Amino acid sequence: MRIVFLGTGEIGVPSLQALAASAGHEVCAVFTQPDRPAGRDMKLRPSPVKLTAQTLGLPVFQPERIRRPDALEQIKVLAPDLIIVVAYGQILPKALLDLPPRGCLNIHASLLPRHRGASPINAALLAGDHETGLTIMGMDEGLDTGDILLKEATLIGPQETAGELHDRLALLAPQALIKALALIESGSAPREKQNDAFATYAPKLSRKDGGIDWHRPAHEIDRHIRGMTPWPGAFTFLPGHPPELFKVHRAIVAESFTGAAGTILGTSPEGILVAADTEAILLQEVQTAGGKRLKAAEFLRGHPLPMGTRFVESLAATIVVGEFKG
Repeated sequence: MRIVFLGTGEIGVPSLQALAASAGHEVCAVFTQPDRPAGRDMKLRPSPVKLTAQTLGLPVFQPERIRRPDALEQIKVLAPDLIIVVAYGQILPKALLDLPPRGCLNIHASLLPRHRGASPINAALLAGDHETGLTIMGMDEGLDTGDILLKEATLIGPQETAGELHDRLALLAPQALIKALALIESGSAPREKQNDAFATYAPKLSRKDGGIDWHRPAHEIDRHIRGMTPWPGAFTFLPGHPPELFKVHRAIVAESFTGAAGTILGTSPEGILVAADTEAILLQEVQTAGGKRLKAAEFLRGHPLPMGTRFVESLAATIVVGEFKG
């Protein structure tokens, strides 16, 4: 089959590589988002999918809006049998969905209809799900509402972060995609309607979503930290004028301790113990604005934190969150 691939994020890279190497399929072009400013220097940088496509010698197109007539015409001229979409970042118009005779497939990083939307990996961790996975679906005009061809499930590790789960799902995607293509070619691809009654939604995250609410139970704070790592990042604030931004990369739930929520109960080589609404959280990897990500023991050698120090409520100081570039 002639395939046009639409993708931007890192999660789509293994699938593009697998398609390019697969027998019987031709990736005739790759569409990805325009180069965007990124990093501390905010220089224009290509997407991971663009870099991969260039390495593979595939034609790359970067329209600002995929729904514009010139972009649609580019795809029409390519005459694809099928369009495959993985974390592209734009909504496809009906004119594009109707263009390829075999339709448009999307690889979504959840077990639909659970966690439709832009941040399904984060949502699975925030919800405390024990498993998640990938769904290959036929695309329609709704938000991740298309018919399901197949699902691939995987258990979520007890200390797994969103970044680690993202990388695992990226590596699971090629096998699921190739299996789906074989079903389509054989004419035996199922088309399971989604049950909207079981749908949940995972909206796009912003930097402010990383703020830690110490008044929540410890197990919820643990899920929050893992669900926000590496982006947008879980953060709180050390007291000061102004409060100092303090990012938490890794933590675990500790035993029950008495103390006001957000209060440092003690420090040790194992980490920084902080009271939550119930139980406590042991912060294991942390970072301050402009500093490096450090193990807690290493951080404490240069930044002692006295027992009784209480983190500032994150929502009261979100005005400074934009200053954090780590």
